[in-house]
Amino acid sequence: MSVHDNEYDLLIIGGGINGAGIAADASGRGLKVLLCEQNDLASATSSNSSKLIHGGLRYLENYQFRLVREALREREILLKKAPHIMWPLSFRLPHQTHLRSPWMIRVGLFIYDHLAKRNTLPASKAIEFNSDSVLNSSITQGFEYADGWVDDARLVILNAQAAHNFGATIATRTRCIKAIRNADYWNVILEQQASKQHLNIKAKSVVNAAGPWVASLFEDVFTQPTPHTVRLVKGSHIVVPRIHSQPVAYILQNEDNRIVFVIPYEQDYSLIGTTDEEYTGDITDVKISEQEIEYLISITNHYFKKPISEADIVHTFSGVRPLLDDKSTDAQAVTRDYKLILNNEADHAPLLSVFGGKITTYRKLAENAVNKLAPFYPKMSGSWTKNTPLPGGDFSNQAYLIAQLESSYPWLPTDTLKRMARSYGTLSYQLLGNSQAIGDLGYHFGHGLYAKEVDYLVNHEWAKSSADILWRRTKLGLRFTEKQVIALGQYLTKHPACHN
Repeated sequence: MSVHDNEYDLLIIGGGINGAGIAADASGRGLKVLLCEQNDLASATSSNSSKLIHGGLRYLENYQFRLVREALREREILLKKAPHIMWPLSFRLPHQTHLRSPWMIRVGLFIYDHLAKRNTLPASKAIEFNSDSVLNSSITQGFEYADGWVDDARLVILNAQAAHNFGATIATRTRCIKAIRNADYWNVILEQQASKQHLNIKAKSVVNAAGPWVASLFEDVFTQPTPHTVRLVKGSHIVVPRIHSQPVAYILQNEDNRIVFVIPYEQDYSLIGTTDEEYTGDITDVKISEQEIEYLISITNHYFKKPISEADIVHTFSGVRPLLDDKSTDAQAVTRDYKLILNNEADHAPLLSVFGGKITTYRKLAENAVNKLAPFYPKMSGSWTKNTPLPGGDFSNQAYLIAQLESSYPWLPTDTLKRMARSYGTLSYQLLGNSQAIGDLGYHFGHGLYAKEVDYLVNHEWAKSSADILWRRTKLGLRFTEKQVIALGQYLTKHPACHN
């Protein structure tokens, strides 16, 4: 177990984007932080998003102006904080005359352009599609606007690294099974998942950032009723060989008023999603349904010249979003806003719970969460995350960084070098170190993944399994054969750091 001390200023339960963001913010202000996650970091909702940093154009239809404004402001901040794992992306919205009217879309895009200050992204515009378009010939007009793409799981990892750099303890595969409140602190029992070893710790405050488990934690761990309810909404995606070669995303309107994104993904693929449906099943076993597959294929084929079928699908993923229950009648209308509920009744040790939220606003959510706890820590410093890059993000643009890496490691294959630049940023130098030739990187598992990178991910990014590496630290799972996956798993089984 990686927990060595037994007294902390702050215990955070949940290793998704909100938990990792709060851990980074709080540890950077001088608090002694412990984050526990029952599985791997970003193993649930936070690795199963549509990979977008966006204001949420469609949220304007539900008059969620405050949320969209905050998200648009955060979009600008995040694009500067982590240029290795996120970058601007153009979106094309084909217009269908029988759906949303042109004036409604124009008004929505005007508001989207002006609701918050834009520094890095261009304004929206009307566009025309000619005979060379990748869309069906009946679609001739549309609109274009800009948002951002993000590697969602790596965003979580980098926040955990930032927290660790400030002294936080990151305990993965460690479940919180009981928390008892006293006047000045919490007595907490943690369980290491592999060994079932128990550890007792004390924490002055606890943050419940358990995502889909946020409400059930009250009954199971805190033995008290939840102060708020969440709506569990499943969102599913499919990945297919790329439908077109354009470096732009498409946002497709459906007749049920839902929208589906078709996004360029990992050079050779298109990511299509998401769905929105109520979920009542097992949170640990969320899978795409046949109906969702048919839905995503149908809307895609309605718009694009190049048809797809279920046989084209190379990967699917589904996540459950714990949305703030606002009593909306259908899943797609449920707010993506968040609520922070602080409980310190009878002057007992405080409990802060995070309900709802979206990946784009995680930094502001984390800042607000730690601000709520500030009265309990009079020596804590002020907020700091707005203008500080995430680990590896201290460079101006990817082209410059790639050129520098090519100069330092001219023998490294171009595809591998570019992947490292957009995964690790300037931390690529720490990973590659003094390597002088490809042989210095050790065993090649396939597709540019060498033992040296695997060792780095185990020693510095809490990776322990092949799934951790192939789907959350990288997206090489799209390319690996079953034989290559087995070889990687065997290497990790023998790795001493995987047994700590």
